[in-house]
Amino acid sequence: MSVRPAHEPSRVFRQPQQLWDDPAVHAPALGCRGCRDFGVCGGLHTEAGIFLDCHDLCTCSDKSKCDMVCRFNPAHFVARMREIDGFELSKLPRFEELPVPSLPPVVPFIHHKYSRAMPLNEPVVAIPLCELVDLGSGQLHVRTRGELSARFLVPAEASIVVSGVDKDRIIERWWELDNRPALIAQLRELGLTMVTAPNYSVLTDVPRTDNLHAMKRIFMVWSEFTAAGLPAALHVNARTEHDYSRWAALIRERPEIGVVAFEFATGCGRGERIAFHTSQLMSLARRVGRPLDIVVRGGLHVLPQLTQAFRRVTLLETHSFSRTQRRRRAYFDEAGRLHWAPSPTEIGASLDELLAHNVKVVRVAMEMAMQKTSKPIRFVRRTRDVTPNRDNETGQISFFDNAQFAIRTQIVTAKRENVIPAAKA
Repeated sequence: MSVRPAHEPSRVFRQPQQLWDDPAVHAPALGCRGCRDFGVCGGLHTEAGIFLDCHDLCTCSDKSKCDMVCRFNPAHFVARMREIDGFELSKLPRFEELPVPSLPPVVPFIHHKYSRAMPLNEPVVAIPLCELVDLGSGQLHVRTRGELSARFLVPAEASIVVSGVDKDRIIERWWELDNRPALIAQLRELGLTMVTAPNYSVLTDVPRTDNLHAMKRIFMVWSEFTAAGLPAALHVNARTEHDYSRWAALIRERPEIGVVAFEFATGCGRGERIAFHTSQLMSLARRVGRPLDIVVRGGLHVLPQLTQAFRRVTLLETHSFSRTQRRRRAYFDEAGRLHWAPSPTEIGASLDELLAHNVKVVRVAMEMAMQKTSKPIRFVRRTRDVTPNRDNETGQISFFDNAQFAIRTQIVTAKRENVIPAAKA
């Protein structure tokens, strides 16, 4: 059995739901109301056996090396507090309202240009922040829109959405850069449409001080983009209902916040917890009391619910790109389910056609799901080979029950050469 490093908590929760905050079911920890941070934290209500307060979650064997924002390592705690000037969100200055970009419901996410030869013909695309900035040297990888277009193989005139969602080690390096304001000014010169602020993690197995520090940093980096005149979406990471209430109060008081962002692809999208975050996001939109947009990654099955609460919901869609890299082709079956069939390519062949096809088909699936059609599309997670029919041909979708798919995607099977489309007389 592996032993966790001395600077990490030694306590392991086999059932993560024990750490989920639920004030309707669980009483707060005994020491919460007497804690100096109770006003901004709101306390913890879990079944994890936290006796005194959230500092019971700090079980590092060597607290002097702990890298969490925790009072058991005083020197580290003071240094991290100084960089954010306390947990209060209201301390940051107000900013001028920037025009809110009108984004389409689905925006394809393009990670890189490898195995491609031609620009993807899409009017709006999303790209990762870490591929625009060299986080080691603190310099941009590109200086002009032409260089950006060549780096990602997207149209030079396309609207660009930059996503700050990434792994912790990557976005931590963004925070460590001393020249962030200068970098953001250079990014603005590229004519970007919007940036979603980095999503510093709000974990469940750490003291709440670490959560509050992460949320303050999220607001600070959003503020840096906005101060430079670059439209940005505020990433509303949260652990408790009280966290969502704080975000809602902040957004309500600041009309310059017109777009929020959220990521369902990891912990927030697992198990029953996705329902909690969806409900809280919808409640947040209602509490704000004015039209609010949201940009999300993941969470396909909750998009129809979000469309009921937000003015516009935009999905940064990653499936088409990642499945293209794995040589998979999207298609619909007779029941309207989205499948991925193997689509091998010759060595050195470009993936341009396959990517364009997948972006088109997946967009139809996502838009149909977001519109809550009478015959909802089901998404098949696992890739399975297409089973040939008795004529040894790939199965086709029905041209009667699902004609809208054939019309909008123009591709209905994994082997298009076996199908001859004909117009209705």
